[in-house]
Amino acid sequence: MDITAAMGRFFNEKGEITLAPQLTLAGLSELMYQGDLASGGGERVALKAWDFSTSKEGVMKSITRTEVNQRIKAVAARLQQVAKIGDRVAILAGNSPEYLYGFMGALYAGLVPVPLYDPQEPGHAEHLNAVLADCGPTVVLTTSASAPAVRAYFKERPGRQRPRIIALDALPDTLAASWVNPMATPEGQMLMASSQTMPIDQLAFLQYTSGSTRTPAGVVLTNRSILTNVLQIFAAAKLKTPLRFVSWLPLHHDMGIILAAFCLILGLELQMMTPRDFIQQPRRWTRQLHRCDDNFIYTVIPNFAMELAVRYGLPEEGEELDLSGLAGVIIGSEPVTEKAVTNFIDTFKEYGLPNSVVRPSYGLAEASLLLTTPQTEERPLVSHFDREKLAEGEAVMVDPSDEKAVAFTSNGQVVRPQFLTIVDPETRQEIEDGKVGEIWAQGENMAVGYLDRPEDTQETFHNTLAGRLENSRVEGSEDSPWMATGDLGTIINNQIYITGRLKDLIVIAGRNHYPQDIEYTVEKASDHIRPACVAAFSIDGDDVEKLIILAERDLDRQASDDAEAIEKIRSAVSASHGVVPADVQILAPDEIARSSSAKIARRVCRKQYLADLEG
Repeated sequence: MDITAAMGRFFNEKGEITLAPQLTLAGLSELMYQGDLASGGGERVALKAWDFSTSKEGVMKSITRTEVNQRIKAVAARLQQVAKIGDRVAILAGNSPEYLYGFMGALYAGLVPVPLYDPQEPGHAEHLNAVLADCGPTVVLTTSASAPAVRAYFKERPGRQRPRIIALDALPDTLAASWVNPMATPEGQMLMASSQTMPIDQLAFLQYTSGSTRTPAGVVLTNRSILTNVLQIFAAAKLKTPLRFVSWLPLHHDMGIILAAFCLILGLELQMMTPRDFIQQPRRWTRQLHRCDDNFIYTVIPNFAMELAVRYGLPEEGEELDLSGLAGVIIGSEPVTEKAVTNFIDTFKEYGLPNSVVRPSYGLAEASLLLTTPQTEERPLVSHFDREKLAEGEAVMVDPSDEKAVAFTSNGQVVRPQFLTIVDPETRQEIEDGKVGEIWAQGENMAVGYLDRPEDTQETFHNTLAGRLENSRVEGSEDSPWMATGDLGTIINNQIYITGRLKDLIVIAGRNHYPQDIEYTVEKASDHIRPACVAAFSIDGDDVEKLIILAERDLDRQASDDAEAIEKIRSAVSASHGVVPADVQILAPDEIARSSSAKIARRVCRKQYLADLEG
């Protein structure tokens, strides 16, 4: 099947995306599969799964297009036996083909998948408790390997409150024959008749933002949201086929699950392994990027992966590595640094890596996945700005040798059809190029909002543009609604640079952490700490951001006990959040900066901390 031609059917002559009101993710998946089957593509390999648990070199399992479809329908059929349309299905497992079968199977059954992680992973219990309480799944999908941990996780709940637990790999293939299109069932017909929204605008799945343990936010993504962004990505990245997509990204993360599902839906070859397999030996990933056929090779990674690849991803003596088949290395999930990009390109260019395939990009779950990616030949592009001017809201380019220079990597241009602009977060007016402001976006790829959080939904997704530039960069857009990203940026020469965050989100090694959650952990770690007197923030590091914690000593405590409290804090934060603080400081009472309303002023704390370092 000609994938490019198939995708072209969803664009009109003006370049606008046109989606039928009956279309769903599952519907598109089945449509593409049947088209592949009719053209003799059923036996084509669609999925290659690597397992390194029993072999250093790994064992690869090849799975055909038909086998993938059969497993998806087997899962869907089982779900149709135990749940009803619209029920939520949590997926608690590590990266595996079964995880993908579970996600797609829930869609095929007319249920709502909630991609989560293996409960055996340390440091996630509190977050997992909050997410499960928020989404209320009736079914949990897992694997035989993870099932004991999942059952143990729910054993304290009364029997009636426990979700049904299904081991995906224990389901027989024969179940697939009993799958029925949910919209063809009496229940589905009744739902269609009573629903005020067409299938295209109905809930597809819930993507929980990573990091918040006490107040998790479930991003509500519709079929339209995802399908629109998939088409935008396909067009903006100018994907070449036949392609092979290589990924170790965690499937509970929006970047991991959407890109993997994107491959399964379109029938593109996906080669996968687990994040742990990559971390343990980055050479496994670079080896999979080796050109061994005529496929165009694509991969998506966070910034820290480039540094690991440079250190530990080089081929062994006598081993061949040909990266000339790479057509795209898309970098996202965390800020992209000059050092990581430069080292990666300089290290791997002798193995055939083309510079232009490195594409620093920007996205977030609230926009489904991708907002911007380089779409000109000028990539990757690193520019240097005056640090002091940036603090004043001006993006002034300077020579890299300038002592005030700070480097930012361009994230390219907005993916179309979609609007993106920079606004003053106070006045909500569009501001000119070269000014720093909040990034706002508008398009049909936007999520509907946050599950059962109307105030947060209003604040993020329903903003009104109060004024436009004379030559507005978003001509033709509506004044409302706009999605406010919470990220700061600027546009210069049609290049988008992310310069900071309005939100106090901490991003370390590709994982998001909300400061209030870390502060809560710190308070619980030791009674030496004064309640509600903790500030957690991040500063730039050589490879990844560093976590800094400032905590006030309680009124009746002695400084001689600070060292013991610091060790307890380090241990608690590491266990609960999976990150080791770079610095923990105990301050005297009332030394932490606060706002006029007595709230912890994290940005002021960060500024003072950095000033102390430089002083």
